[in-house]
Amino acid sequence: MRITSRALPAGLTAACTGDLSTSGTYDPGMGWSRLMPFRYSDSQLRDMYAGERGNATARRFARFWSTLFAWGVAPRRWVTLEVVGRRSGRMLRFPLGEADLDGKRYLVSMLGNDCNWVRNVRAAHGHAFLVRRRRSPCILLEVPVHQRAPIIRRYLNQVPGARPHIPVDRHAGVAAFELIAPDYPVFLITTPPPTHW
Repeated sequence: MRITSRALPAGLTAACTGDLSTSGTYDPGMGWSRLMPFRYSDSQLRDMYAGERGNATARRFARFWSTLFAWGVAPRRWVTLEVVGRRSGRMLRFPLGEADLDGKRYLVSMLGNDCNWVRNVRAAHGHAFLVRRRRSPCILLEVPVHQRAPIIRRYLNQVPGARPHIPVDRHAGVAAFELIAPDYPVFLITTPPPTHW
């Protein structure tokens, strides 16, 4: 699928220009190399998220991908998470890749326990929205540590952009992922009952 500015919805084309086109662009392994002219190295990607917080460049890319995923331009696995900020009280948006395993869908934090979206989801008791063409309420249930390993492994195989941030090879056995599971939160995506919201 080739994406050009003509294929993007009104308003999104502007997000593809300006800072993004002049400061370098980030292809997070999502198959968007045709849209993005070049890639950052794994080391540069890790540096963008030093201390589990995105720098200014990472924040620009997050805004870009959040818009793209919300419009549904990217493949189905890519979504925009909306959750109320624990401090600001405003709805915040985060571009994320889903993992699926045994018919269930999951969100995994490639930046660990202290990244912003994880802290906000925990503060909101899992109440959030997933946006992909339409806004759908969800409840994110945190997966116990002892159940995370196969999901994280699946996540690394499905979401290439996470690989520089998680220190286990995606081909490693589940036992290797069990060692890092406490450091990488996993959330099961569930749909609330109609009367819940």
